[in-house]
Amino acid sequence: MKLSDFELDVMQLFWDEGPCSAATIHKWITKDKNVAYTTVKTIIDRLEEKGAIQRTSVEGRSIIFAAAVKKEAISTKLLPEFVRRFFHGNSSQLVAHLIKDDKLSEEDISYLETFLANRKTNKGE
Repeated sequence: MKLSDFELDVMQLFWDEGPCSAATIHKWITKDKNVAYTTVKTIIDRLEEKGAIQRTSVEGRSIIFAAAVKKEAISTKLLPEFVRRFFHGNSSQLVAHLIKDDKLSEEDISYLETFLANRKTNKGE
């Protein structure tokens, strides 16, 4: 499933906030972007057509929608393309870029060290 940047922004709200109406999504999205309600409704209609969201209930005159796909299902498909396009397929360059540009706490560094050690130990499995 291919999603535009704006569709991904709307999906992120469904993943973060849970089931909601188009009006609620519009209210949240306009905190960051100046978009008309009709634009948001069009995006929601497209997401429903693609099977990314589904109708779950009706509250008064509002249709309530919820994510029909998990965030991991979308990110698993998008990440390899992202790595290919921006890091020439080299995921270690992506990781190095993220670590270099982020302020990591001692806890973060410890987590990453443990994760990498476990990855190295279990690589043959």
